[in-house]
Order: sequence, then C-alpha cells, then structure tokens
Amino acid sequence: TITRDGKKIVFTSMRDGDLDIYTMDADGKNVKRLTTELGYDGGPFWSYDGKQIVYRAHHPQTAKEKTEYARLLKDNLIRPTTLEIWVMNADGSNKRQVTHNGKANFAPYFFPDGKRIIFASNMNDPKGRNFDLYTINVDGAGLEQITFNETFDGFPMFSKDGKRLLFASNRQGRAPGETNVFIADWIE
Repeated sequence: TITRDGKKIVFTSMRDGDLDIYTMDADGKNVKRLTTELGYDGGPFWSYDGKQIVYRAHHPQTAKEKTEYARLLKDNLIRPTTLEIWVMNADGSNKRQVTHNGKANFAPYFFPDGKRIIFASNMNDPKGRNFDLYTINVDGAGLEQITFNETFDGFPMFSKDGKRLLFASNRQGRAPGETNVFIADWIE
C-alpha cells in the first residue's frame, strides 16, 4: 500500500528468501527490509499518518513448524491457519504483537486516529471457517466483535474521515461463496 502523501510504499516480498515486509520510495528507490523473523509477514497497511504499519504474521517456533514452513515456501505456499496481528513503527522498530488468540487474523487496517485496528478473524468459530470483523486497540486491549454474520466478513477499510466502513462479505449472496462489497456508517 502507499502512504496518503504518496511518498512511500509498503509491501511483502520473498526477495531475500522469506516472506518479509519492505518499504520503498514511490519511485522504487531506497528499498528497506523491515522484518527478519523466520515466517510469514504480510498484508501490511500504513497508519493514516504514515508513522506505523499494521500486518499479519506467523513465526514458526518448533523445529517441526519451521521444517513445514520451509517445505511449503519452496513451492510458494503457506498454511495460513494461525496469523496474528502485529504493529511496528514505519522504520521497522518497536514490533509488537497485538492479538494472541492462535487463530487466523488477517486484513488489519488502522482507524484514522491510529489508536485502534479493525481486522477479520475466525476466533469465535470452533470450526475456523466463519470470519467476522473485530476491533482492538494497538496495545492489544479492548477487543470487540463488530459483525455477527454466519458467513464471511473481511477486508475492512475506513473512509478517510472514519465515518464509513467498507468491507467484503458473503452475506446476501445469490450463490454460495459469492462475495459482495458493503458500505456501512461507522457510529461510535
């Protein structure tokens, strides 16, 4: 994604052999690797002020997990069953894990004030198939479920003024698995 001022881009790449997050100037110069931990670091988005980056990550811990991760990565694959939400400063410093639920948390996006994050997760579905939207403070406190739909809800994004929420959902689909885009008023 690109910063609101159009000067910097944040992206995920395998250019150094692992799935890591990088930034660069909008013209492609000054590429900088921000993550170095073994595992998947991806889906980065800038905070509205460009000072923080939110992303999803899975860092294998056991020898078995590391072996499985490396085997899949050779085929350009990952197994995204466990992804946690992380935040770091724009220069890659001060990395901190926001969620700690061991589920598939993804599509994180900052609120315009940079104090909270909205994201999709399957944390409340024992089968792990239904995703709803949740909010959480950047310090990991204040988790709140936002959608309560029996189908997929994901990819949330706020309008610049924070008054509208855009998200994708399988609700009201004409066929199973059909995904539509919804806009909702955001009311505190």
